[in-house]
Amino acid sequence: MTEPTVSAHRQIWRENGLSEGIRVVPEETALAMSYGASTHAVMMGTPQDLEDFAVGFSLTEGIIDNVDGIESLEVVPQDEGIELRMWLSGTEAARQSERRRHIAGPTGCGLCGIDSIAEAMRPVALVGTGITVTPAQIMTAMQALYPLQKLNTLTRAVHAAAFWDPEKGILECREDVGRHNALDKLAGALARNRIDGASGAVLLTSRVSVEMVQKTAVIGASLIVSVSAPTALAIRMAERAGITLCAIARSDGFEIFTYPNRVKTDDAAIHVA
Repeated sequence: MTEPTVSAHRQIWRENGLSEGIRVVPEETALAMSYGASTHAVMMGTPQDLEDFAVGFSLTEGIIDNVDGIESLEVVPQDEGIELRMWLSGTEAARQSERRRHIAGPTGCGLCGIDSIAEAMRPVALVGTGITVTPAQIMTAMQALYPLQKLNTLTRAVHAAAFWDPEKGILECREDVGRHNALDKLAGALARNRIDGASGAVLLTSRVSVEMVQKTAVIGASLIVSVSAPTALAIRMAERAGITLCAIARSDGFEIFTYPNRVKTDDAAIHVA
């Protein structure tokens, strides 16, 4: 199986001169999602946690309703990539045959298999009541995420998506060169381990685009916290999904864009910036 990292030779320029050395970089390979005898999508991603990726992608793209919709899953190395070969149950297989696509996507493409504006802007799942947290809990959760990013510690070139439970801490963390892939891997890990997405929050190290909100809604999490900023469409989608969106989470705080009622702050301390 392809390793997730490679040691690359490099020349290093600094003000004090030129030197040589080795840098660990993430691998990027073609990952083909196939259902039955047909390829649905080809993604570029990190060859790690591939079973989670296959399940999560299938869930967040609406190909299956739950993990039991996949009857079998096989990771099949190919000459130029890796095929994630799945066989679906009867209902899901019939539905998949109607929306089959043959496409190739860039790293972490979030709209693979979409051929219309209406489908790209499909109604988002509505999350439930979800969790209530304090600012201190959010800050603690984000601080706990960094030590878990083992691949990024080595390469400084991948994204992470994690699931945090207020009572248990971070339960799962997945990484990939593609931010959508990392979130799909997380969705697959939660589904395979039968972890209820409504019990916690999704933590991200990337910007929050609309697809990230859509995938989080499928997971069922009521809270997203990210180190980077959201797009305007992501904010609107979070409003529609009932998701609390916290972003630009840094060492000195964060910003709440939707449903601030889930973050219990001292109202008296709030002022207009």
